[in-house]
Parts: sequence; structure tokens; C-alpha cells
Amino acid sequence: MKRLLSYFLFIFLAAFALPSCWDDLDPDEETPVTPSDEASENLKALKYLRNSIMKVEYYWYDQVPDVSYDKNTDIEEYFDKLLVPQDRWSWMTDAESYISSEQGVVYGTYGVSISQAVEYYNDYDVKIKFVYPDSPFAKAGVKRGWTITHIDDVEAMTLIKEGEFVKVFNEANPSVPHKFTFTDNDGKEVACTIAATNSLLTRPALVVRTFTAEDYPGLTEPVGYFHYLSFKAGKSADGTSMLDDISQPMAFFKREGIRKLIIDLRYNNGGEKIASDSLVSYIASTAAEGQIYTRVEHNKLMAKKWNNEVKVHRSKDALNLDCLYFITGQASASASEVVINGLRPLMNIQHVGDTTYGKPNGMYIFPYPADNDKYSKGDYSGLKYVFYPICFYNLNRNYEKIPDKGIIPDNYRPDDLYHDFDAKEDNIAACLHHIVHGTYPQLPEMAGRDSWDCDYNDCMISIEPEKSGRIGGFYTVKF
Repeated sequence: MKRLLSYFLFIFLAAFALPSCWDDLDPDEETPVTPSDEASENLKALKYLRNSIMKVEYYWYDQVPDVSYDKNTDIEEYFDKLLVPQDRWSWMTDAESYISSEQGVVYGTYGVSISQAVEYYNDYDVKIKFVYPDSPFAKAGVKRGWTITHIDDVEAMTLIKEGEFVKVFNEANPSVPHKFTFTDNDGKEVACTIAATNSLLTRPALVVRTFTAEDYPGLTEPVGYFHYLSFKAGKSADGTSMLDDISQPMAFFKREGIRKLIIDLRYNNGGEKIASDSLVSYIASTAAEGQIYTRVEHNKLMAKKWNNEVKVHRSKDALNLDCLYFITGQASASASEVVINGLRPLMNIQHVGDTTYGKPNGMYIFPYPADNDKYSKGDYSGLKYVFYPICFYNLNRNYEKIPDKGIIPDNYRPDDLYHDFDAKEDNIAACLHHIVHGTYPQLPEMAGRDSWDCDYNDCMISIEPEKSGRIGGFYTVKF
């Protein structure tokens, strides 16, 4: 099936949609379905995919290609064949990947995301983009902004040219530790041997902190900073709600009397509607209360039943903000874009960073077999596949949709991979500068080398995505 290369080593959360029952639409069922017959079960899954989902719920239901199938048809390949050419968002996954995503668990990982500051900076050094708390890299003291110079005493660029560099991360084996050599943010060399962990429990709230005049001269009051990785709403493997990663930071900002807030969504691919609605309930202005925030539009078959308007309902613990900044990047997608697009007509927001990914639509979640009652209780026995077809478009109160090419920020800034998430990091510093001076600073100087002994393709790393990792997830549930 279609895949997008991604540098993100985290996975998405989804919630199941109650499926519709339209099985009587099949014009060419040829084989009786017997539960014990694997081939017949595959036919049943293919039929459900085409006739219950793609011919009814899929946004482009009337444009679905007429592709035949038989008992040997691969369901992932068939799913891709049913997608219309303009659809670069729909996807599916297997039960194992879904369950891992649902619980926020990553297996066989260092708990780190890596990237290269090629755009703008022209720098092919491999940088640490972020580190999950309690991960092997975090326990080794590795920070965002560090450069990986060697692995097992072999220069990083040599490994990249030979196609060996990413294998260390894509094939992370807890029983095979590697020696990593870094240059830290002070220019010092640091070497340590690190082994991957068998499993890591991840949370969507990466950084929650405040900045004061001690961090950035000129600030007259504390400024909140919230780095949020994914809009998750289910229960973590430890039994706690992922929505706590919104409510708890907002409670902290409330106690601190925060009236100026920076929300960093630059690596946030999207997630669940219930989570994005929750965030809006804390950050929307008082004047936005009761105002239309999002219009959800379905295809002609589903429009009458499911089209709706989502209004702002401020939480009793909502912040009273007079400054709200969003930081985005090229991977900021879907729910991240919905929040920005939805709030723009309702309040004054500032948007800093890079143009977003461009995902104006969303999915419902369809499990197979369709036993939603069992899955909602956490019993995933028997689950085989989960389908994520585009089913609706999101518009704001002014009927403005998210551009397919993404939302352009008010102030462009490249992703600064040379600093941790502090007041020296360029995107954060730009927001703080704007708070103090009312203007944005000049762009940073390019830090890349003048020349490289390899071309773009030879110098670039490409981390394989997680099985369920797809840019642009915005999921919701039908009740």
C-alpha cells in the first residue's frame, strides 16, 4: 500500500467508528463465507471494504473504481486500488499496529526522532529532533540539537552513503547495543553505548514549561509553552487517559496565571477530534464561546445524517489568553490544521514556522471484523484490520477549508534543529520576540557547510514509517 517516508518514530491513535451495514449492495458475491475457511474470510473482508465502506462512507463513493477481487486478492493492495487519484490520505493497518498505537506503546525503539536541517540551513548532519522521556536516549542524557557524528566508530555520512545508517533505527534490537558519538549543543564530543528498549510507553505532551524574563529579557509576565505531539484521546497502556496530556498542562498554565501561550505543533500529524475539541475548549477566547468552530461536510449519501457544525464550548478551567501563538512545520497536519483554521475567524492568533502539510479532511475508523462493542471495552481479540478512509471535509465558520498545500504561517521560520526547546530555539525565540517587541526577528544565519562530497540523494536519511504511521491523521467516531 502507499507509504510516506517520515522521520517520526511515533505512532498515531485512532478510535473506532460504528460501521454501517450495506452488505446487500454486493453485485457479485460468488463464494459462501465459512468462518473456518481463510479464503472465504478474505472474501468477506474484501466485500465489507468495498461495499460497506468505499461505496457508501468514502467521500468519493461515486468515483470508486470498479475493481474486481477473488479469494486470493491482497486486501492492502485492493484498498489502494479503490482510492481515487486525488486521495493521498486514506490508509489501513493491521490489528497489531492499531493496538500498539491505541495504547501509546512503541516496540524495539531508542525513543528518539532524528532529522537533517537541509531546508534553509543546507545541513546534512544528522540531528536529534526530539527525545521521548524515559527512553534509552533520554536516560543517556541525549538532547534535542545534538549531532550524531559516528555509530560504532564509523562516520555517520559514510554509513548514510552505504545505506547502513537508518538500519540502526529501523531495526533497533535491544540485544545489540550501539556506540553513538555525538556533538552536544556546546560543541563537546559525547560518546555512549545505548541499547534499544523492548517497549516504550509514549505520551503526546512532550514539553510543558514557562518562559520568564530570566529566559528572555523583556518579558513582563510568564509565557506558557506546550509542545504537543499528537491529538490522542484513548487510554494509555498504563490505564490513564491521553486527554490528561491536555488537561494537566492547561491546569498548570492556569495556576501560573498564563495569559500568553505558545503551542508547538510542528511535529503533530493530527489525531482524534475529541482531543482537538478538548484543546480548543481550553484556549478559545471568551468571545468565541458558542461560536461555530468547524463545519463537517460528508458525501451526498451521508450528508443529511452526518453533516454538522461544531461549536466552541469553553471548559470551566479555560485559560484567559490575550496572546496565542502556534508553531507549525511541514508535518503539522489534519487536527493541527483544523485547530488553527477553526480559531482564525474567532480570535487573534499568531502563526509561526513552516507551511503545514495540507489535510483538509478526516476519517472515520472502521474495524474488521466489525465488533465495535467488544473493541470499545478493550477486547481486540479477533481484530484483523482497521480502515481509515476519508469520509468528510472540515471547514471553519466562514466556510474556508484548509488549503491542500497547507496553511502558510504569518512568519516563516525553518525548523531550528540546533537548540533544545528553549528560548534560544529560533521558532520559540521568534514568538517571545514578538511578545516583547511586537515584530518578528530576522531569520537565523544558515549553519550548513559550503560543500558536501555527495549529492542530495546520497546524503539524505529516510526513516521507514511505523506500520501505522501516516502523516495526516484526523479521526472521529460516529455515535
